[in-house]
Amino acid sequence: MADNTRSIGFIAALVIAAGLAAGGWGVGQGLERFRAADRSVTVKGLAEKDVEADYAVWPLGFRRAGTDFGAVQRQLAEDRDRVVAFLKAQGFGDAEIEVRPLQVQDLWAREYGGNNQPLRFQGTGQVLVQSAKPTAVEAAALAVDPLIQAGVQLSGGNDGPAGPRYQLRGFNEVKAPLLAEATRNAREQADKFAAEAGAQLGKLRAANQGVIQIGSASGEGYDDGSARVKRLRVVSTFTYALE
Repeated sequence: MADNTRSIGFIAALVIAAGLAAGGWGVGQGLERFRAADRSVTVKGLAEKDVEADYAVWPLGFRRAGTDFGAVQRQLAEDRDRVVAFLKAQGFGDAEIEVRPLQVQDLWAREYGGNNQPLRFQGTGQVLVQSAKPTAVEAAALAVDPLIQAGVQLSGGNDGPAGPRYQLRGFNEVKAPLLAEATRNAREQADKFAAEAGAQLGKLRAANQGVIQIGSASGEGYDDGSARVKRLRVVSTFTYALE
């Protein structure tokens, strides 16, 4: 008699579950899949967290061009000194500032069409900031007007993107709590589904913690490094038995 009662109860649960899924409950509440054949439910748990970067890398590239090798080299050296002085005035120490060697290229030495260049010599330089003070780097990047006014032609260096790139080096410190939150969220969805269906949630049959995605806090696209505040997002998938 007990077995018949349990079967009738589970059939009723199936009817309720079908109605919930048809009504869109699963989409909004994390229901991924309901299998009547083996009495299981698969749910997704979502967790998101905005985290500030803990490290910044800022390449300040600069370039000069001219008809005299020595003049181009001197201008680059002056630009380098201006950039270093600016960074130190912003509070960065020697350990955070790396000065890269200057490079001057003779375009006329090229094999094809070099002597058609009106400015024979082109030079580049770069000063690299690597700092565990992302907020200070962001503030400095917004205060470079004096360098531009002094004639320093700033770029990202090596034809890369201009501006700082922010990193999250303490990723492992936030990884575990985020996965735990996604797991709790999935369990809550499974418990709610089982309760609404008139069943009991059984053992965990399968688990996929998913991959943590890093994007900008604005939610626009993937993380290209330009956002100081990162949004971490993970979707974990779990399958539970229903009794």
